[in-house]
Amino acid sequence: MDQERKTTAGELPKRIARLEELAYNFWWSWHREARDLFKILDYTLWRTTSHNPVQMLREISRERLEQVAADPLFLRQLDAVMLALDSDVENGHLWFPNSYPDLTERPVAYFSAEFGLHRSLPIYSGGLGVLAGDHTKEASDIGLPFVAVGFLYEMGYFQQRITPDGWQEASYPHFEPDEVAIRQTLGDDDTCLFVPVELNDQIVHLKVWRVEVGRARLYLMDADNERNAPWERELTRRLYGGDQEMRIQQEIVLGVGGMSVIRALGIEPMAYHLNEGHSAFLVLERARQLVKEGKSFEEAREEIQATTLFTTHTPVPAGHDVFHYHLVDKYFHGFWPRLGLSREEFMVLGHDKEGRQGFNMTALAMRMCGRRNAVSQLHGQVSRRMWQSLWPGEAVKSVPIDHVTNGIHVPSWIGGAMYRLYRKHLGPDWVNKHDIPVLWERVLDVPDRELWDAHVHLKGKLTSFMRERSRRRRIAGGLTPEQVLCSGTFLDPDALTIGFARRFATYKRATLLFHDLDRLKRLLHDRYRPVQFIFSGKAHPADDESKRLLQQVYNLAKDPSTGGRIAFIEDYDMQVARYLVQGVDVWLNTPRRPHEASGTSGQKAALNGIPNLSVLDGWWAEGYNGANGWAITTGERREDPAAQDAAEAEALYQILEDEVTPLFYERDADDIPRDWVRVMKEAIRTAAPIFCTRRMVKEYTEKFYVPAARSMEELE
Repeated sequence: MDQERKTTAGELPKRIARLEELAYNFWWSWHREARDLFKILDYTLWRTTSHNPVQMLREISRERLEQVAADPLFLRQLDAVMLALDSDVENGHLWFPNSYPDLTERPVAYFSAEFGLHRSLPIYSGGLGVLAGDHTKEASDIGLPFVAVGFLYEMGYFQQRITPDGWQEASYPHFEPDEVAIRQTLGDDDTCLFVPVELNDQIVHLKVWRVEVGRARLYLMDADNERNAPWERELTRRLYGGDQEMRIQQEIVLGVGGMSVIRALGIEPMAYHLNEGHSAFLVLERARQLVKEGKSFEEAREEIQATTLFTTHTPVPAGHDVFHYHLVDKYFHGFWPRLGLSREEFMVLGHDKEGRQGFNMTALAMRMCGRRNAVSQLHGQVSRRMWQSLWPGEAVKSVPIDHVTNGIHVPSWIGGAMYRLYRKHLGPDWVNKHDIPVLWERVLDVPDRELWDAHVHLKGKLTSFMRERSRRRRIAGGLTPEQVLCSGTFLDPDALTIGFARRFATYKRATLLFHDLDRLKRLLHDRYRPVQFIFSGKAHPADDESKRLLQQVYNLAKDPSTGGRIAFIEDYDMQVARYLVQGVDVWLNTPRRPHEASGTSGQKAALNGIPNLSVLDGWWAEGYNGANGWAITTGERREDPAAQDAAEAEALYQILEDEVTPLFYERDADDIPRDWVRVMKEAIRTAAPIFCTRRMVKEYTEKFYVPAARSMEELE
């Protein structure tokens, strides 16, 4: 079981044949020496394939392959990279096997609707997927046995195009599986593994693909195959597409189908982890199997609760999936008898008397998973209030929902110039020790000139990226001349540059900055201390209200009165995010508190020495210390949202005018903003070791995975 069909990216000379193995393991995406190897191989192809080694190996010339196969310098680097990969995969020196040597045989099984590993595999929409991708990478880095299950969306999330009048349009280009780093998984009969899932008395056949992520594995289910009817093939083509019926079908596939994949592969997990409620039907499939084996539903429920963790990411009631009862009847009418339950008993599992009527996936997960967590300290408080009704009689503080604050995968998000700086001053092994706070005290001793020069270099790369991107899109006919101008070509590389990039949703208040346009324009056009803003992000295709907010931002970027000081980058993805979190001067975040569960983009910025300017929501409520950035506060909460918006807009302008802008432009004789650099250092020192996935996944392991594994042992 779990073998793979041999797919050849190109006939490689024997001496460099392992390049294919490297290309098919996303380990390369967070190891700089591996990325450098592909750049050396063919830098032009590296750029034109959007950093996709598999596609590179399909397109590269035989002549070039023969050249590098005879180049001793290339071969030396290839051997070093493969030695490092082998060392990581063999797992002899990593944290988990050293800490828990008796638990290395069984993996954590992690389920998520999306995974953001790299832009070449577009099966993510935003923060939830990028977090899942970072979690998977970190599991590999610390040696945690880990398998993840999701979907292969061959049309992915949508690509964004902004029309000349600022309206977002969505397109869904199809990507070819043989051009990305995925492979079919073979079953016992040595053919591609298919898993059947029942949907309303019909059987859908899911093809299973495998993705290597270091030593972790990600299995992707794909309904778009010849065994299924046309409507069934649509099930896994798009992320978050379709109506409620399509959504419940997808969530049945993720939960019930995902559990079937685990069984078909012969995997016996130490613990199960549900990342958000999309996969919550998994607990029902586990219960069905346990009841089939002779246990009562209550006995099955106790076992599932002891071994399953549920992470909620959504502090907004509308963000939780609730399905109409008639849909639950349609797809589960034959399911509850197999659990030994009546219809009423089954429906109670997903009932939330305080929320929308229907079958609530989060309520199901909360009831059936005995380990639960929110994703920041503040979000934990919100979640305990939100779900108190599921524990009648319990005080809010006693509601059993813990928290683990999100973090970021440091090697994936660090800029090259900052990586080299940290290597020089923190030590060549800084990546392996980056969750040790005392290590980062050394940042305070980094010469101001070196830190500032590293930042200026990354800022220049951002400017070049924006201009080159605009040029290519103009040549391809995708932008009008006016759109080229508002996409960043007028930005001043020396001006204070503030970034705002995230999903466009109303509670994130992208237009808070525009509350007083005259005041904003004074900041933009200050002759000696100009300020400029870069926006990027997508609105959900069905969310017209958020599209209108995006249109307002875009049209202001086009407005001649802003003088090119506001830019909008189309089609926000992981590549755009990387340039922004490494290259702006300040990271702006203006959610309506407490609607930001955690947020991780600001953590990525802080890692790269970029201070945050944010409402005290999500992770920033824990991360802000008064010296590492700025907090948008008003001193009191107002019941009227419009009044609260006005007060926080006023606070934002005041901070920009009186604190941020003067500090940035105050330079010494060497043109270094010494006090600003002090804030940069404090941002790095306080954020890097704490708000990282190294700390996060270790915390998940010690709080939840290991206790669940011990419970699993007791049950057997």
